[in-house]
Parts: sequence; C-alpha cells; structure tokens
Amino acid sequence: MEDNKKYPERMVFGLDIGTRSIVGSVGFMDHKKFKVAAQYTKEHDTRAMIDGQIHDIAKVSQTIYQVKTSLEMMLGRGLNEVCIAAAGRVLKTVTMHVEQTFEEETLITNEHVYSLDMLGVENAHEKLSHEESNIRFYCVGYTVIKYYLNDFDMNFLEGHKARKVGADVLATFLPEEVVDSLYSAVEDAGLEVANLTLEPIAAIQLAIPEQFRLLNIALVDIGAGTSDICITKEGSITAYGMIPIAGDELTETLVKEYLVDFATAEKIKLASGKKKAITYKDIMGLSHKIEPAAVLKVMEPVLSRMAANISEKIKELNGGKSVSAVFVVGGGGKVSGFTRLLAEELDIPQERVALRGAEVMGNIEFLNQDIKKDSLLVTPIGICLNYYNQKNSFIFVYFNGQRIKLYDNDRLTVMDAAIQADYPNECLFPRRGKELTFTVNGKTQVVRGESGEGAVILLNGEEVSLQASLKQNDRIIIRDSTVGAPAKMVVEALPEYTGSITFEVNDRQVVCPKFAQINGKLESGYYEIKEHDKIEFLNYYTVEQVFRFLDIDAETMKVYVNNRLASLEDKVYENFSFRFEPLTGTYEDLVESTEA
Repeated sequence: MEDNKKYPERMVFGLDIGTRSIVGSVGFMDHKKFKVAAQYTKEHDTRAMIDGQIHDIAKVSQTIYQVKTSLEMMLGRGLNEVCIAAAGRVLKTVTMHVEQTFEEETLITNEHVYSLDMLGVENAHEKLSHEESNIRFYCVGYTVIKYYLNDFDMNFLEGHKARKVGADVLATFLPEEVVDSLYSAVEDAGLEVANLTLEPIAAIQLAIPEQFRLLNIALVDIGAGTSDICITKEGSITAYGMIPIAGDELTETLVKEYLVDFATAEKIKLASGKKKAITYKDIMGLSHKIEPAAVLKVMEPVLSRMAANISEKIKELNGGKSVSAVFVVGGGGKVSGFTRLLAEELDIPQERVALRGAEVMGNIEFLNQDIKKDSLLVTPIGICLNYYNQKNSFIFVYFNGQRIKLYDNDRLTVMDAAIQADYPNECLFPRRGKELTFTVNGKTQVVRGESGEGAVILLNGEEVSLQASLKQNDRIIIRDSTVGAPAKMVVEALPEYTGSITFEVNDRQVVCPKFAQINGKLESGYYEIKEHDKIEFLNYYTVEQVFRFLDIDAETMKVYVNNRLASLEDKVYENFSFRFEPLTGTYEDLVESTEA
C-alpha cells in the first residue's frame, strides 16, 4: 500500500492489547500536540486473553491483524511498527540508587543523564535476577523518582555542572514468557515492536500531567482482566502495582445470575449504565427484560470487593496510608457506583475519585471528529506518547543461527549478545595451552602454555570486534577462539641451571656444571620436563661423579677429599680439594699414559 500525502509525518502506531478488546491508535506529534489520525477497536471473538495474559496467541494475533488492516484502510498507508504495553499481571518492581562521579567538575549532558538512568535499570535487573534466578525477567519500563546533583535533590540534571550525580530509579519487570507472548502475537500479525512499556506508565502520560505529580495521587487503570495502579508523589512516580480483579469479574457474576453466555453478559453490563430497560435471551432461549438498577444491584457485591481490593493495594503501595485523590481510567471503572465505593474505602471525599477521559485530552486532537473522547482511549494514546518520552524496547538478533532477544539500551554490542546467548566466555578470548607444573628444589613452578588465537567475529558477514554495535535483525557468527600449544621446557632453560661448581683437582681448578636430579635420577640439560617432575639442582658432586666428568676410571684410583681418604659416595662441594692417585704407580705415570 503506497503512502499518500495526507499524513506526511512519521506516524506512531499504539496498540492496547486488552483482555476484552484491542484498541489501535495512530497519530503524530505536531508542535507539541499529538494528533490522532485514526482509531479502531476490535473485541476478541473468544476469551483469548484472561487477566491481561495472552492464552491463545494465534487468536490474539488474528485480532491484531484485523485492527492493523482496518487502520491501514483509514490512513491509506501501511503500518509496519507498533508500540505496545504490558499489563502488570506478574509485575516486579525494583528501586535502585545509582551514582556516577567525575574526576573534575563536568557539564552534565543528556548522554550523562541517559547513562545514569540505564545504570539504574541494569543494576535493578541484576538484583532481580539474583533474587529470582530461576526466572528470566525483562524491563518493561522505568521512572526516575529523584535525581541528585552533588548529593543535593534535583529535578533536572542536564546543563548543570557537577563532580557527582545520582538517581533513584524505579524499574519495572515482567517474566520472559509474558513479554514473549506479546511479541509473538504482534509479529505473527506482520508488525515489529518499536516500543514496549507498562500500561499504567502509558496511562499516566495523559491522566496525570507532570504538574500534578507533586501531589499524592493514585492512577487506577481498570481493564477487563486486571486493575493496574501507580502512585505519584513529590513530582515522581513512586510505585506500581496490580491486582487480577477487574471488569470480567462483574461480567462473570452476570453470567451466573442471568444464565447467559459471556458475550451476552458483557452487553448487559454495558447497558446497565443507560436508563432504558435491558432485554436479553438466556441459554434456554427465553426472553427477559430487566431494569438497569436491578443489574447494578447484582453487581454491587463484586463492585464493593473490587473497590476494597484496589483500595488495599493503593494503601500498600503508598506506605500504608490513603492518597489525596484517585484518577480512574479504563472501561472497568465506568460502572455506575464504582468511584463512590472506592472513595468510601479510601476514606476521601467522593469528588476526589474521578474518571479521567475528555478532560485530560486537551492537548490531543482527533482528526476524525466522530471519535468520542473517553477514558477507554487514555491508555492507547498514552502508549503512543510514551514512544516520544521513553524509548524502551527489545531487538532481535541472530547469534550463531539462534534468534535471541536483547533489551535495547541504545548501547548494545556483540558482547551483550554473547552474554545473552550464554556463549562460553573462554571461547571468545585467546586460550593458552596446558600449563606445565613441576617443583625445583621443593618450590612449585608453573610454565604457561602458548596463547591461541582470539575468536573470529562476523557481523553481517564482516569481521568486527566484540565492541561492535548491534541493530535489529543483525546476524552474528562467532568462531571459537583457539587453544595454544601446551607448555614445554628443558632443564637447561631453568634459571637455576646456569650455575657451576669449581673444585681444586690435583692442584688444578676444574669447573663442573651443576647436575639436575629429576625424580631421583640425574639428567642432562637437554631433558624435557614433564608434568609433576621433582627437580633438584645439587650443589655438590660425589667422588664417583667427579671421576665420570673427568672420564677417569674411579675403580683404579685412591682418592683424597680435603686431604682425607674418601670413598666413591663422598660429596665434594664448592672449592673442595680433590686429589687422586693410581692404586699402582704414580700420578705422573698416569698423566704420561693418558698423553701418549
């Protein structure tokens, strides 16, 4: 489908994948005003989602595709990327304090601030992974509660000079399977995820503007399957939470009360907000007519329980106390009487609990005038706005043929992909050959093997380093590093082998090399040392060894060491006097016979 010139701006496609329906919004930012070009809602044909969790990926994907194609027909252009939000069904939150120091006073830039934020997210992820090592979590959003400039509280860091900056970062995480099911449903519909956030983070973009966040306010996004909650105070979002009780609880009550299927019960619930009598057929085929007041009376016990549970969660997230006001968005909160019951549970004036719809959309322009500004649209439009305010998504790359998902912090490298794929660290860097361990005179010595070659890294066919940057759908091939040759050494290469021993032999100076005794046996300097060899360098010769060095038959000699008669086993040390003479004849006769 070719793009026309009606909407030349870059379009942002936001998709609210809810338990009961999927809402798609497409728009663009124009002079700080977001303009909604197209809006479309499609209910699930079956209960493919329960309590905010996808159960039937194929069915959800089919509905997403119908929303996508309907919006494309309205716009006259194709849609390839989408921004989505996850419900906090199994949400985990971690608050981390992080700091960065500089060697000298530094002008803080946007890059410094972003780096500080990402450090908080990464540390929070590391902490959560350590606490729950059996589950892999992904970050789906974060907010900065407070910044610090040289240890002083600060709302904004950029443009200031400092030697130290810090931040309290509240990061939110969902388990891998929750994120994966969302991505699978979207991708099967022919879309790529451009941004992922959390539903209450998206809703707060519209429902509670920055200037209101100084107040202690709760935002409650009541859908069909979950009620997502976030708390603001002192200018920041301080907590997130969720309870798996929402609009479907009311519908299921009507199913049992009026003996109808789920779809009919849903219609009865929606009609209860009108003044006209409601007609329906039960599963027996019998027609009935009831007043809206009767329906509300049936739902009231469940509505009261919903209000009590939501109130309890709000207080838990707010440090055990009530909030000053509550803003309610989502279809589940539109049931008559809910805001009154919630105000009673929180013990605050009824007027301080209100639905947020048209009144928070003053900066939103709908190009189609037929679209009614409603609390149902707060989250899908907030998803679009979140794209501009906080890039938070995942990218997919191929690592040695395996498709893996990476949290996109704008600084991804090949090393990040290797870590995510559990690639052995030792296969990345040059590996040395086997070490050689032995002892010399009782002391252990280790000779390292030769270094191998580093891993060969190919990124989209080109050789790169581990620090090479990654983008969506990159293909990485790593060929393992090699192992170097094992360590080798001969005895004469040892520093201890360089010495010698000098004797006085028959009034002459004789210099003899030191012997190496290996595992109890004498070896020459050419001996190749083996693993666990025990090497000793002797600082003496035996009488027999002296004769062997002189190449004289010791059996025919009478020997004196330091002028004392000696045996062949006696030891001769440095500068000892060594004299010998034949058992028959004289020494001079021996010399003459050897010279002849």
